[in-house]
Amino acid sequence: MSDTDDKKPLGLKGARPGQVKQSFSHGRTKSVVVETKRRRVVVPKPGAAPAATGSSASPSSAGTSKKDGPSRRPAGISDAEMERRLAAVRAGRAREAEEAVSRAEEERQREEDRERRRAEAETREREEREREAALKAKADDDARRAAEAAAPPAEPAAAAAPRPAEKPAERAAPRSTPVRKSEREREDRDSRGKAREDGGRRAGKLTLSAALDGEGGRQRSLAAMKRKQEKARAKALGQGIRAEKQVREVQLPDTIVVQELANRMAERSADVVKMLMKMGMMVAQNQPIDADTAELVIEEFGHKAVRVSDADVEQVIDAVNDSPEDLQPRSPIITIMGHVDHGKTSLLDKIRQANVVAGEAGGITQHIGAYQVTTESGAVLTFLDTPGHAAFTSMRARGAQVTDIVVLVVAADDSVMPQTIEAINHAKAAGVPMIVAINKCDKPDADPNRVRTELLQHEVVVEAMSGEVQDVEVSAITGKGLDQLLEAIALQAEILELKANPERAAMGAVIEAKLDVGRGPVATVLVQHGTLRKGDIFVVGEQWGKVRALIDDHGERVDEAGPSVPVEVLGLNGTPEAGDVLNVVETEGQAREIADYRHEAAKDKRAAAGAATTLEQLMARAKADKDVAELPVLIKADVQGSAEAIVQALEKVGNEEVRVRVLHYGVGAITDSDVGLAEASGAPIIGFNVRANATARTAAQQKGVEIRYYSIIYDLIDDIKAAASGLLKDEVRERFIGYASIKEVFKVSGVGKVAGCLVTEGIARRSAGVRLLRDNVVVHEGTLKTLKRFKDEVKEVISGQECGMAFENYEDIRPGDVIEIFERETVERTL
Repeated sequence: MSDTDDKKPLGLKGARPGQVKQSFSHGRTKSVVVETKRRRVVVPKPGAAPAATGSSASPSSAGTSKKDGPSRRPAGISDAEMERRLAAVRAGRAREAEEAVSRAEEERQREEDRERRRAEAETREREEREREAALKAKADDDARRAAEAAAPPAEPAAAAAPRPAEKPAERAAPRSTPVRKSEREREDRDSRGKAREDGGRRAGKLTLSAALDGEGGRQRSLAAMKRKQEKARAKALGQGIRAEKQVREVQLPDTIVVQELANRMAERSADVVKMLMKMGMMVAQNQPIDADTAELVIEEFGHKAVRVSDADVEQVIDAVNDSPEDLQPRSPIITIMGHVDHGKTSLLDKIRQANVVAGEAGGITQHIGAYQVTTESGAVLTFLDTPGHAAFTSMRARGAQVTDIVVLVVAADDSVMPQTIEAINHAKAAGVPMIVAINKCDKPDADPNRVRTELLQHEVVVEAMSGEVQDVEVSAITGKGLDQLLEAIALQAEILELKANPERAAMGAVIEAKLDVGRGPVATVLVQHGTLRKGDIFVVGEQWGKVRALIDDHGERVDEAGPSVPVEVLGLNGTPEAGDVLNVVETEGQAREIADYRHEAAKDKRAAAGAATTLEQLMARAKADKDVAELPVLIKADVQGSAEAIVQALEKVGNEEVRVRVLHYGVGAITDSDVGLAEASGAPIIGFNVRANATARTAAQQKGVEIRYYSIIYDLIDDIKAAASGLLKDEVRERFIGYASIKEVFKVSGVGKVAGCLVTEGIARRSAGVRLLRDNVVVHEGTLKTLKRFKDEVKEVISGQECGMAFENYEDIRPGDVIEIFERETVERTL
């Protein structure tokens, strides 16, 4: 007897047989019989759910659940836990019922809102129709009366008979809402019947056979029907009413771009271009049109044109009248003026505890410096240091114009000199108070009383001579009298009661401007009114820009500069003129408009000044120029003020036989375009504290253009004066023998900083003079302290070799700087 007799095979209850085929390597397969169990689906009996719900809500069911709870609840749950769960279920159902009630209430309120809006829309529409019907009836009555008056009296019956066009409904009283609803229902039924007669809008697509048989005309799409329903719904809610067109006053300059005209009219530029095409003008939206054409376009669009002049663009920067309650005390601006070498910068250095003189070529100031000094009492003073050389007259005049107090520095051993008199005249012309600082009182031959006496000749009466001008005896070397000088300045500032409004748009004066490699155009601005902030849009002279960065007198970046604060401003689109006024405006468009207008006005002014008015004047000028020999020059300087001073000084050089003609002057390094202009005109290029870049140097050598470099202004003027006058004296010229590039800087004990260099051109000699160039601008000029090849001191190093160099009394060297090696030689000059 087998073990499997009368036995069923092992399997799952309620399972279905299945088969899975497995594949192995070498083509082997194996079939496996499997059983899949059906999922059990529990279908509740009819009436079970309501009974359960009811039993859970009744007290008897609660007792039942307690009584036979152990058999119905899961294992391990106590009676208290079961009671808590049932309570939670009851609370949830109660919350759901409350939410359902609140939802029903919200739905009812929304429905009432919709009904109210619909009723308002219907009331508006009914009133509109009633008004139209009344107007039409009145017009018909007027027409009928006019016809009766014009008709002959023999036909009274014809006149009295009602006209077929006149409907009783037009003269009837306004219909009520139920009548309108019944009419709308009737119209809807008619339209539905018509749609059914046409076969319905869902009759299907148009087939080829139907089109050939002439069946199935064009029908409205489902999207069109939806759009119609949306329009009707919006009209019923009062949303489809178009706003009335706004008539604008459009300001119209002499010329205007089409896009700007569209913006001012608040119209689409495409519509404006279309209108111009209808008028026969094929223009794009970025092209300008004249004022007459623009006025026609404005009138076509229904707006009003207001003609404005180009000069009206500057009205946005008109002077703002500050109210007295907005004014707050500000720091005084003090300008130090006087003759060259009388100790102005040294005096300011002693006050600032800095050493600026060492950084100036020849020990004379050739730029306007602006600094802020905080005294021991906490007062903040803004100082402007002006050059004393005769060539820098315009710089001193600018300093006097923006200042509150002038400190006139006079050397006690030198007394009153020409530039001292000039500074007195500038201060008087500007109408600012003056304080006399008698410097160099520590010298043995100092005579302060002589200075006071000589000042009387120029109407400057000091307090020691029973006058009103304060005078202080000081020494920039020992520091004597500096406290008394600061007290005198503070007293004078207190008398002036200087105030400004820091909350208005900023306005300031450009003290100096230059073109810096890596930073672009940079302007030194002294803020006079308002607060200049980072991100402000401004216009200055013929240039405009957006403040990218503000740098104070310590070289640190600041976010804003208030009244009487000097800062360097970065972010200009060009180099402004020194003395220009900076004004903050609201938008870039305004700034660009003002700058463009000023540029065009300046160009027209220059053209008018250069043109001869009559033929006689032109011939007289040609005859006068025939016998005059000209020395043409090109000037490139490091800052705007120096270039301006050099040009003004060179214009005074010469007589009736010879004169200097400045072909071009600018700011920044000497470039290829300068070399090209110099070659065409046969003029030398004068570089003042700047150098030519590598390509310009090569081009100058190939084209034979002479480039002369200067760092002291009186050397430059004397040289040009000697060349122009034909005084053929031996002159000392510089011959460049090599260039070296600094690769690394090392600090050596006992020696200081040593530059690891590579000689890139020519030869480096220890006996030659050297200059340190940073971004083609002269940083230092002097001699070498050491020149080493490996560890040995050598006399010269040829091109391509590395060496070590150290400067005499100078250690501010950086990797990337260029060392220029030159030798001075005496040559004979010929004209």
